Amino acid sequence: MSYADTFAPYLPYLRRFSRALTGSQDTGDTYVRTALISLVEDPTIMDDKLEPKVALFRMFLGIWNSTGALLENKTRPDGDAPAERIRRLTPLSRQAFLLNALEGMTATEISDVMGKPEAEVDALLKEAEADIEKELRTNVLIIEDEPIIAADIEGLVSELGHSVDSIAATHTEAVKAANNKKPGIVLADVQLADGSSGIDAVHEILGGMDVPVIFITAFPERLLTGERPEPAYLISKPFKPDNVKAAISQALFFHTDD
Repeated sequence: MSYADTFAPYLPYLRRFSRALTGSQDTGDTYVRTALISLVEDPTIMDDKLEPKVALFRMFLGIWNSTGALLENKTRPDGDAPAERIRRLTPLSRQAFLLNALEGMTATEISDVMGKPEAEVDALLKEAEADIEKELRTNVLIIEDEPIIAADIEGLVSELGHSVDSIAATHTEAVKAANNKKPGIVLADVQLADGSSGIDAVHEILGGMDVPVIFITAFPERLLTGERPEPAYLISKPFKPDNVKAAISQALFFHTDD
């Protein structure tokens, strides 16, 4: 199989990654073209022992890390809050964060892409998470009818430096709380205390404001029907604390400000 056949399916993802890394569509695409030209001129720069996507991203970062510093002083694109936030992360933590958050790579895959030990990758991801948490502290609305679970979520939110404005147990309470003070993020269950729907509450809230939402539910199938827009962030109960923390950081990071 030719290089074109092997790596072509992963080029759209590489372009997405490159644009996020550089903060510019034009510059990102230029770096992808540069990497591909380098590959054609010297195929040995590709590590054939790795999975194709991992090998392609490793080759690209080899090009970026040799010249990418030249982009650090370029003007950032106006009006793209996530791109600006990404560029404020240090270069290596930015790479690790995007490979994980945007491309869904595991620490092992990131280790192969970046040529760093897994322990260093873990440290870079924690550094990026800490920087994001510090910059994006906000107020939170929790929609959850089980007091113990609500308290657990409140504790996780507080550990990240956010503040909980309200814990709502019903649709009516949730909408009222959101209208009283616009939340920076909403964490919502699906089945609420009085039989009302957290899904309906969220849709009503989103009708009046733009805010990121994470659903934390024992009934994920109620959100994965294909009948209406599905949530970008969906965590199943029982949840792992680290998964909730990561989802909150990513939801806030990639949410575009008004």
